Amino acid sequence: MHRSSYPEISTVGTFQLSQRSLGRLAGVHPDLVAVVRRAISRTPVDFTVVEGVRSLAQQRENVARGVSQTMTSYHLPQADDLGHAVDLAPLIGGTIPWNDWQAFADLAGVVKASAAELGVPVEWGGDWKMRDGPHFQIPRDWKGRA
Repeated sequence: MHRSSYPEISTVGTFQLSQRSLGRLAGVHPDLVAVVRRAISRTPVDFTVVEGVRSLAQQRENVARGVSQTMTSYHLPQADDLGHAVDLAPLIGGTIPWNDWQAFADLAGVVKASAAELGVPVEWGGDWKMRDGPHFQIPRDWKGRA
């Protein structure tokens, strides 16, 4: 099990989502958006929303380029017409440290803790056999918090 090197989750962060990140959350399930908002308020390291909802054409292109493995991505609108996935990346010195796995794992710790606080089941792609560090998703059949 990974232990985050981030300070305690109760630490109030000084970061907020940029307009670009907020725009990328358009069409994403509101419970997942709430998790992302909670995480940015808690994280000691800034992060960005790399991607939210994808079109079918975008997904086809991603599969063709080999950056996605499936045409049934949770980034695509689900039965509720909402995306159930986001890709998040830490920002260190204003850049994404793509080759720093620990930075993504640390961010995942904050996102998972934020999800648990809100009672939202979140899966991190970094826990998969074929690791996907930026990816977070909620179940396809998630109806929402009570």
